[in-house]
Amino acid sequence: MSTRPNAPYRDEVLDGGKTLIYEGHDLPNRKDGPDPKSVDQPLKLPSGKLTQNGMFYNAAVDRGSTDDFERVYVYEKIKAGIWVYNGTFALREAWVEHDGTRNICKFQLKLLENQNTHTPDPELDHTRMIPSSVKQEVWKRDGGKCRDCGSDQNLHFDHIIPFSKGGSSLTAENIQLLCAKHNLSKSAKII
Repeated sequence: MSTRPNAPYRDEVLDGGKTLIYEGHDLPNRKDGPDPKSVDQPLKLPSGKLTQNGMFYNAAVDRGSTDDFERVYVYEKIKAGIWVYNGTFALREAWVEHDGTRNICKFQLKLLENQNTHTPDPELDHTRMIPSSVKQEVWKRDGGKCRDCGSDQNLHFDHIIPFSKGGSSLTAENIQLLCAKHNLSKSAKII
């Protein structure tokens, strides 16, 4: 998913990051084919096989019980070649809507509750999801490297004051880049 300006799809983040509206995939861009933004997003290939849109749609619509949701690991593209993990979401709903030009697939995902259970003050906008603008600011400030060891591999966005202890996700001052080793060794401690 991506909410960057000029992103190819119109994904949305709602409820302080607890709800995502994800837009389906277009047809591939082919040399002699139509403009992918001018034709309906397909649920099936000409062969009858399901596309990724079709698989997502069926998983949302054909679940066994109302509490049997497909789990989706959501990554966000914050910059060319830079993807960050935003959490595990439940695929709750799917629909097809007309955008004035064509039919597009839409999917509603809800953050699984055990990832966002601490809210110190219900009046504050408190969410674990770090906005893209904050991630981009932190990436630039930290030079795309772990603040502890300088590694540029397997980086995580870390809350300096842990989210579970009331730390904000909304300001770059409380977010830092750490490699997996240093982030996991820190755990929920304030260092």
